[in-house]
Amino acid sequence: MVSFYSALAANCIGLAVLVYGVYFRRHHRRDLVLAYMALGSGIFAVTMLLSSSAAGMGLGLGLFGILSIIRLRSDTLTQEEVAYYFVSLAIGLVNGLHPDPAWLAPAVTAALVVVMFVVDHPGFARRTERQTITMERAYPKQEDLHAALDELLGAQILRTVVLELDMVRDLTIVDVRFRVRAGKPSAAAVKAQIVELADEPRATAGTWSR
Repeated sequence: MVSFYSALAANCIGLAVLVYGVYFRRHHRRDLVLAYMALGSGIFAVTMLLSSSAAGMGLGLGLFGILSIIRLRSDTLTQEEVAYYFVSLAIGLVNGLHPDPAWLAPAVTAALVVVMFVVDHPGFARRTERQTITMERAYPKQEDLHAALDELLGAQILRTVVLELDMVRDLTIVDVRFRVRAGKPSAAAVKAQIVELADEPRATAGTWSR
């Protein structure tokens, strides 16, 4: 019974810290806050009931897999959001099993939250970015593509993956990973500045006639 109550507290506190303290403060997506909290709590309840029933954990793990497939196919998630999704599942599953000794489930929950806090920290590789860019020219040679991307982004090109090369339409779609050089704004900041300038009202010069 002690392990159950400690697991229940660990599940509630762990999900709250992960979702509200880490995820929402960094990614600001309110709909997924509800999804993560409901997912972790639901998995905790289902796993707790199945662990003490005749159905066994085989059915529980089957439901776990079905739920994962349905949820991932129902919406487009970034890789970061997929990571939080599976950690929420893991927290609910671990605490639903509430294994002995009583400290084990809270310790695993705390470890999962700490791992997500560290690996998703904004200070980690903050100048490294990834974008999918459509070029208005076909670049069959990698060195030419890197030179064009370097000029466009003003950044160190780390890796490129050509998604589409159309010689007829003179088009290249490339997945590029790059590192913004020190002292230069990121590509996202440059795009935001361009949009802001485009939205500003423009003064028109008057004409005088005699």
